[in-house]
Amino acid sequence: MITTDFHTHTLYCDGNNTPREMVLAAIEKKMTAIGFTGHAYTSFDTEWCMSLENTEKYISDIKELKKEFANSIKIYCGAEWDYFSDGPSEKFEYRIGSVHYIERDGIRKTVDENKDNFSALVNTLYGGDYYACAEDYYRNVGNVLEKTGADIVGHFDLITKFNEGNLLFDTDNERYIRAWQNAADNLLKYKKPFEINTGAISRGYRTKPYPAIDIIDYIGKRGGTFILSSDSHSVNTLLFGFDEWEKYLTDKGYKLVDTVC
Repeated sequence: MITTDFHTHTLYCDGNNTPREMVLAAIEKKMTAIGFTGHAYTSFDTEWCMSLENTEKYISDIKELKKEFANSIKIYCGAEWDYFSDGPSEKFEYRIGSVHYIERDGIRKTVDENKDNFSALVNTLYGGDYYACAEDYYRNVGNVLEKTGADIVGHFDLITKFNEGNLLFDTDNERYIRAWQNAADNLLKYKKPFEINTGAISRGYRTKPYPAIDIIDYIGKRGGTFILSSDSHSVNTLLFGFDEWEKYLTDKGYKLVDTVC
């Protein structure tokens, strides 16, 4: 059973708990390791990320927790590094490379804030063409490891957050499939794990993790590696759904890792 979780958020960015509260919850769940991945500083949109000042406090706080709980649990200081993040990176033990924004004609908009904003983004920047938007999104996803130097591929198909049941667009569309396959093919070259991210399930947006099952199978059949991730923003969702998705991956014979450091 997987007892490690390397994608978590705290009050230093958009999480609901302090790092200490998260560590205590992890110990109560008998976890062997927890990794913190605060949203790295992104200068053009500071609402959800750590400020530069808070980044230093975050690193210091986790350093102290490492010492305090050294005999109880392994603690790692990481960051979720967006394609457009521009904060300092050298002090983190690992990074998750993610794409949260679309950039078109010099305008950057987030794809995961809410359904109405995402629909407005597509209508304004793409004339309602969701597949053109997906093509731009996956172009960045396919380059996220080269751009960020990250260690894990974060929520590969975040663009589908509000698309449960193909509410907005058809994920069986040839243009959509071609876009994500091109991204996956490029990322597979780096031999870095793709996270199986259960965060959208725990928050009620999806019934399956990121990435979608067909994408998981595509990556797994081509020798890709996976790591389970809760993308937890609270103490209640650490290890969320890990039993089910660990079983899925092992039953399929896909490669699963439980550490990043």
